Order: sequence, then C-alpha cells, then structure tokens
Amino acid sequence: MSIKTIIIEDEKPAARKLERMLANYADLELVATLNSVEEAVAWFSENEHPQLIFSDIVLGDGLSFDIFEKVATKAFIIYTTAFDQYTLKAFKLNSIDYLLKPIMEEDLTKAIEKFKSFLPEDGFVNSQEIKQILKKDKSTLSRILVKIGYNLKIVQTSEISCFFSENKIVYLQTSERSFPTDFTLDELENVLDEKDFFRVNRQYIIHSKFIKNIHTSPTYKVELDYQPDEEITVSRDRVKDFKDWLSS
Repeated sequence: MSIKTIIIEDEKPAARKLERMLANYADLELVATLNSVEEAVAWFSENEHPQLIFSDIVLGDGLSFDIFEKVATKAFIIYTTAFDQYTLKAFKLNSIDYLLKPIMEEDLTKAIEKFKSFLPEDGFVNSQEIKQILKKDKSTLSRILVKIGYNLKIVQTSEISCFFSENKIVYLQTSERSFPTDFTLDELENVLDEKDFFRVNRQYIIHSKFIKNIHTSPTYKVELDYQPDEEITVSRDRVKDFKDWLSS
C-alpha cells in the first residue's frame, strides 16, 4: 500500500531536498508539492486528501497553521521549520512530530516510523481518530533551536541541565553555556518529558540526569552539574511532588 504524501514548502531548494529524501521511502507516494497557503487551500478543496503532510510553518503568504484552520484535513502532519518558537503550536494541530531545518536523515526516518506506528491497517483515519491518537501519544520536545549571533544551533533536550527565567527571558543551560530561548517556562512545562524534567519553582525547570546533590535542610536545594550562579531551591509546596518524581 502506498502512502499518499504532500509537501508544503515555499523555498524551492528545501522542497527539492525533501523530495529527494522522501524518494528513498518506497511506500511513500509524493502526490504534490505546494508552496503557499493560498495554493494549499485550493489544492485541498479540489483533491483527495493525503495521509501524510510535510509542511513548513513559515510560508510566503502566511503560516501553514492558516491552511489547517481553513481546511479540515484527515492527514497526519510533520512540520518542518527553522523557527523554533512555532513548534509548541505545531504540537496542537494534528502534528505527530516536527523537524528542525536543516532536516537530518536520522530525524526524518524517526518521524516517518512514528507516523507509520499510528497508521491502521487500512491506511486511513478520520480527524476524530487522529485527535484521539495524538491525545494518547503526548509528544514531547526533544530538541530546541537557539540563535548564536547570525548562526543557529540545535540543542538536544538531553543535553540541557535546566531552564531558568531571568529578566523575563527563559534560558537553557548546557555544559557549554546558557542560551536564550523563545519559550516561557509554562509552555516548556507542558511539552518537556516529565520523566526527565521537573519544575522546582517559578524560575527553574531541572533535568534529573544533571542532579549532582540535594540538600534537605533547612530547605530543599538542588545542585546541578551545570547551572547559573544562584542557588536552586525547591518550593515548599513542590517538595512532595519533587520526591515522588525522583523515585518514579
């Protein structure tokens, strides 16, 4: 069974590269490459909907979210983007995964395998079934794009010891340094893997892998392998949840 697939991408080199990458998957049948919100809305109104969509988020005439707010698609969506601030919204719109540009072959393969794991034997689902599938499979953020001057850097969440808020900006901390992000701690709390990350107070979300020491008296304080200079204290009302999280 071939899986009907479309690409929505306004940058021709990026579209051609993704077309070449998808050609390596024999069961994917690319039926269209579209390059704007307007073209995509028109295409969906005139053609049978695909089962899988690869969609850039920022298009020349708007955001691809605009397409799916106008058209009720039955397809699963894998978003592609160089703008990390949109990934949180992408999670909420039939998205099973997102790929940060430049797209890596390994990440593409994982995303396609994830899509196939959701696909029933007959190959088709309705929009309500998609919502139920995505509700059961709570996607988590696995990588974040940060800016370093005029360059972009992909940071895996597994490399992040903590997120912290300072002067209304949320930073992530790695062994290398801290980097500003486009997220709020509230947003991150909802999309980070709760097995690995815990919000200890209003300013900090920490990663269990990087906990070096925990002081319990007179208050709970956490030392991380990599962190800003200030102490990280667990809020009193979070101590029980913190201990439960550590032992889970």
